[in-house]
Amino acid sequence: MNINEIAELAGVSRATVSRYFNDGYVSAQKREMIQRVIEETGYKPSAQAQMLRTKKTRQVGVIIPKINSESISRMVAGISMELKAAGFWLLLADTENEEREEVEYLKLFSQNQVDGIILVGTIVTPAHKKALQALRVPAVVLGQKVDGYSCVYQDDYNAAKEATRILLKGAKTAGCIGVTRRDKAAGEARFQGFLDAVKEAGILWDESFYEESGFSAEDGYEAMKRLRKRHPDLDAVFGATDTVALGALGCLQEDGVKVPGQTAVSGVGDTVPGRIIMPGLSSVHFFYQTSGQEAARLLLELMNGNPAGKEVKMGYRLQTRGTTR
Repeated sequence: MNINEIAELAGVSRATVSRYFNDGYVSAQKREMIQRVIEETGYKPSAQAQMLRTKKTRQVGVIIPKINSESISRMVAGISMELKAAGFWLLLADTENEEREEVEYLKLFSQNQVDGIILVGTIVTPAHKKALQALRVPAVVLGQKVDGYSCVYQDDYNAAKEATRILLKGAKTAGCIGVTRRDKAAGEARFQGFLDAVKEAGILWDESFYEESGFSAEDGYEAMKRLRKRHPDLDAVFGATDTVALGALGCLQEDGVKVPGQTAVSGVGDTVPGRIIMPGLSSVHFFYQTSGQEAARLLLELMNGNPAGKEVKMGYRLQTRGTTR
């Protein structure tokens, strides 16, 4: 079965069938005739042939930093939901937090037949920006605010600040276990939100109350160990992510510290482990799936010719549980 046979069976011209498959104008009557033939014959057009005709692949490249992350999986679910509804396939690239791989995938996707790219960003370097500028297809950055580019990002500063205000109830000392500040969202913005809340509360603070961690629970556990060597009697500890905060909580419980009686703990992300652990972890809920949907919608707009540069800042919801007073 080919396009000529479809045209003959439907009683229309070959050009009409071609317009039908390429989303051109076809009258309602002829569209119905062509559709009836397709349904009766089970005909499916060649994806490769359609790509050659339309110069479109119906594929979108999605670059993620780590596939086994709850927040990332929620974002990807939102992206997938919107793009599949619009008739697009996802090509997923997991970089394992390797910055150079992210840059290479930006180049690779641009050269290998995708209609658009979504970069789930953590650390955006000059090399990332250079690669973004060189793209021949539309792109959206998810998770970081990048000036000049369409992006969807969380309100990390205010979320961390409000979470810290709750954390500090009854506290005279407060520690922070952060992640690399090269990550402008989870690292820098959340740390600044924490710090401003501490200053507003009138709590004396210096860098000895700060410990940088990796992103795993084990990293949070070890960072809490180091922090407790300097300050064994902290009233409160803020973790830049739920995973880090859960590691810190494990360390405190292992050392016999009563939570929240002696030390209150909070995180960011509202992950499943934080909800089911006892006591439940106070946290901030980010609408990660919705942010993925927003990023996909932005990309669809760009692929339809809308101008770049639109920014979407997401909201959040505080989740107070048993680890705060």
